[in-house]
Amino acid sequence: MYPPTARTTPNRSRDKMSYDRAAAHAVLDEAYDCALSFTVDGQPRVLPTLHVRIGDTLYLHGSTGSRPLLAARGDGLPVCVAVTLLDGLVYARSQFHHSANYRSVVALGTARLVTDEQEKFAMLTALVEKVGAGRSTDTRPPSRRELAETAVLALPLREVSVRARTGGVREDEADLQLPPWAGVVPLRLTAGQPEPDAGVTAPLPAYLRTPRTPWHEPVSLHGEHVRLEPLELAHAEELHSATADPDVWRHLWTALPTDSAQTVEVITTALAAQHNGERVSWVQRCATTGAVVGSTSYYEIDPQRRSVGIGYTFLGRPWWRTGINTEAKLLLLGRAFDDLGAVRVVWHTDIRNVRSQAAIERLGATREGVLRMHRQRPDGSWRDTVQYAMTVDEWPNAQVRLREMLRRTAPVA
Repeated sequence: MYPPTARTTPNRSRDKMSYDRAAAHAVLDEAYDCALSFTVDGQPRVLPTLHVRIGDTLYLHGSTGSRPLLAARGDGLPVCVAVTLLDGLVYARSQFHHSANYRSVVALGTARLVTDEQEKFAMLTALVEKVGAGRSTDTRPPSRRELAETAVLALPLREVSVRARTGGVREDEADLQLPPWAGVVPLRLTAGQPEPDAGVTAPLPAYLRTPRTPWHEPVSLHGEHVRLEPLELAHAEELHSATADPDVWRHLWTALPTDSAQTVEVITTALAAQHNGERVSWVQRCATTGAVVGSTSYYEIDPQRRSVGIGYTFLGRPWWRTGINTEAKLLLLGRAFDDLGAVRVVWHTDIRNVRSQAAIERLGATREGVLRMHRQRPDGSWRDTVQYAMTVDEWPNAQVRLREMLRRTAPVA
């Protein structure tokens, strides 16, 4: 516990206050930024900045020429640091009782300017590790010149208080019969799909990938005809070259990409859906030549109901009826039924796409019906969708049939 002081003891709402050390550390560690308050020449200042906690010291990042860093030289700088995490908006029936759920920390004290090079280096390493565990060993460390250009304040955590509100609506009993909707809208900070800088070809590091169930992991799968590898933006040029054919895209969910930049957009959309847990996408490589020849995905991923869809498939025309698509489906079906424990795999295709329907039926799937006006085509018209499915009871016979089909198909030379 942090001992309460005159400066950290509130005059009101004491029920929301805490001096718990672990709770304070949790808020400081979860937040990436803080508000640093101080006075210069008798005038108040507030500076938003980044922070990291190491033990019982809060380190604040700054520039060597900023006012607080200049003022901290010598005897240090009296500061107040505030961190707030907003967890929800509380809607009451009365305007007066609207509120918010939050967790906040206020730390008071005298911050010192860090001059020791090793301490500064440790702080910057910890700050980089905060944004991604393993990032400090994955990137170039700061040079001595960069260390000299960076200023760091260190604030001992001694006068610290935690304030929080949780729960639902709290209002007068007389208002409980009023008609307006009341409740809580939870809020949380979530990371979006990482956007690589121009020229980056390195795969997305593990610390930037959202933790997923095994159903959401695009593991590599290998066969005699095809290799399935996790889809990346770096595949865009090869993928565009292999599939730049109107017949490939005739019945698909988006229009034919006219250049590799538009294929980048197709991949970006797929990766965003993957980041949100909606799809898992692979590129298809010819196992013989190593060429990228197409892409395929899992979608409608439902581990609870043990069901998954196979779709968003497009394959370059030279590789049609070569065994690549058949083996890709065999690999995905095997992963679904044998590795993930699925009981049902589904396919959806445009009712106009007779070739796709025939291909799905050759896999051993059962046509279950037609979903009328199910999706909108790129031209704005509404398509009827044919739904197929295969169950785990049908998988053993289908697997034997697919392997026999592949034995009669020579790999692409």
